[in-house]
Amino acid sequence: MATHHVEKEDKQNDAQVNALRHSSDSDDEEEEFEDQNWDDWKDEDDAVEEQGLNPQLQCLFCDSPYGSCSLLFEHCASAHCFDFYGIKKAYNLDFYKCFKLINYVRSQVAVNKCWSCGMICTSKEELQKHLHKAVSFDLSSFPWDDDRYLNPFLQDDSLLYSFGEDDEDEEGDIMIDDTKELASYLSQFEHIDIQVEGASDRCAPELIIPCENGGKGAVLSFDKDLNAAKPLANTNNVAGGLSPYRSRKNETFTVPSTNIATNEIRKINKNYFSSYSSFGIHRDMISDKVRTDAYRQAISENPSLLRNAVVMDVGCGTGILSLFAAQAGASRVIAVEASDKMAAVATQIVKDNSLLRNGISSDGSQQDGVIEVVQGMVEELDNADHIQPQSMDVLLSEWMGYCLLYESMLTSVLFARDKWLKPGGAILPDTATMFVAGFGRGATSIPFWENVYGFNMSCIGQEVVEDAARVPIVDVIDSCNIVTTTKVLQNFDLVTMQPKQMDFTAEVELEPKLVVPLNNPTGSKLEITWCYGLVLWFETGFTERFCREKPVVLSTSPYDPSTHWSQTILTFREPIAMASNSGGDKLAEVGTNDCPAVKIQSRISIVRASQHRSIDISMELTGIGSDRRKRNWPAQFFNLN
Repeated sequence: MATHHVEKEDKQNDAQVNALRHSSDSDDEEEEFEDQNWDDWKDEDDAVEEQGLNPQLQCLFCDSPYGSCSLLFEHCASAHCFDFYGIKKAYNLDFYKCFKLINYVRSQVAVNKCWSCGMICTSKEELQKHLHKAVSFDLSSFPWDDDRYLNPFLQDDSLLYSFGEDDEDEEGDIMIDDTKELASYLSQFEHIDIQVEGASDRCAPELIIPCENGGKGAVLSFDKDLNAAKPLANTNNVAGGLSPYRSRKNETFTVPSTNIATNEIRKINKNYFSSYSSFGIHRDMISDKVRTDAYRQAISENPSLLRNAVVMDVGCGTGILSLFAAQAGASRVIAVEASDKMAAVATQIVKDNSLLRNGISSDGSQQDGVIEVVQGMVEELDNADHIQPQSMDVLLSEWMGYCLLYESMLTSVLFARDKWLKPGGAILPDTATMFVAGFGRGATSIPFWENVYGFNMSCIGQEVVEDAARVPIVDVIDSCNIVTTTKVLQNFDLVTMQPKQMDFTAEVELEPKLVVPLNNPTGSKLEITWCYGLVLWFETGFTERFCREKPVVLSTSPYDPSTHWSQTILTFREPIAMASNSGGDKLAEVGTNDCPAVKIQSRISIVRASQHRSIDISMELTGIGSDRRKRNWPAQFFNLN
């Protein structure tokens, strides 16, 4: 039997797992130690064994202790709707998958998140009330498949090396062999290459999960934020990157799990910044007139803000915003760019426009410019002695991604704000707002496939819509296809917000528009519209707080000219009928043609995903009929990566 131990260190309110140790016993080793007559060690081991005869196994969902796995799992099934043995049998889970499942469930419960549907609850009590039988999982991909769940989430979790005992009568030494194989498997972790592509489309916990209610974070944590992740010191390494530690009878290996996550983040960051080495991406962004004009106006038409100011541009790319700032009269502009290639390109562009600080022109003359380009991540500028902390008058960045928060660059901006911006300094933009509304049939591909050169191919359209219910789609929606009211989903104040606020849950209530004739089925007694999903968009504000002469709003709304961000589309598994007036069959299900909903309550959670720079989105829907009856639909989960 293998034992597992995790040493944890609490740093900056995150849980950091430094090592995962695995022990393996053998009869040969016992005989060797007996021959050496190390009685003092043997007596100590006997005491430990006696103490372990009745291990206390902690429930996965509450603090109740149990003396056996069978009692614990019976409690989990009856009190928390978690049938471990049923799930194991239904999905034919082997030892490794069961091991991962237990750690996955514990990690979700710690942040008040339903292990099955992914719903984020506001408290432990709310989670207990919410727990339900397991949803159907895709056999090709379970949410606990990630190898990080081979790391015990709880320190000294006896359940991890006890849950297999119930199978030993049937399988003999299979479970023992499995644990030995697991130790051997984990010893190879240093060489695991975690791919950036192909992330699961299911909801998964983050490497860092900020938890406002005081719950524990997930397994790994890093300095400040994920972008600033640094590897732990690696001392006394032997072959395979392991640090062996010999105990009396057992040999325990330390697995550098933190290095795995750090290497994964480094790889994702490398690929992310390398993607911005493509000039086509920069052409698309600069050609986005809504985007570029908004920044140009905010910078150039607010002279009192920029004149003689010291400016930092986070993620400068080609340097276009830095050039605007220099043109507006800034006395010094520090353009920070993580991509090696783009930092070199930006430097050349600045030099070609005679704006390079302490630069030399092609004719050999000294340039008296104001822009200096610094290559590296903003979190890594501590070694830049010429940049003093809290010395910037203005912090400038175009950090927004799809659905606003994709790419997680906002954490870098907030880091720069806290590290480099003067007290009372300006940040551009200084606000961001996310919006949500419902869209109709015209925004789907169904109408296209209904008439293809006179042929009915609607079966394709229906399948496309079903597939769309599993993944978020980034596309432009015409405003005429918005069939509900628009509501604010979340507001962000970049002057005061903290990184943990990037993870949020919001509830909105959507009502049908008063006039939606294009979406009404022919012959319907009620003025019915069909809502096929939700669409998300955002706007950022350069408000009067800093832009006194010329406040500016950059909007990605379907009611405004389109941008390269488009909108983010979340498609329902089935459309919901809506009507603004009362009526319908009170015996029919809410949300159907016979009993349309007068409102749709939507609960949406957006969190940073386990895959660095990705986000997870969950969507829960409740239809409300004119008689106040309610109908709930199963939660849906999306991963934007």
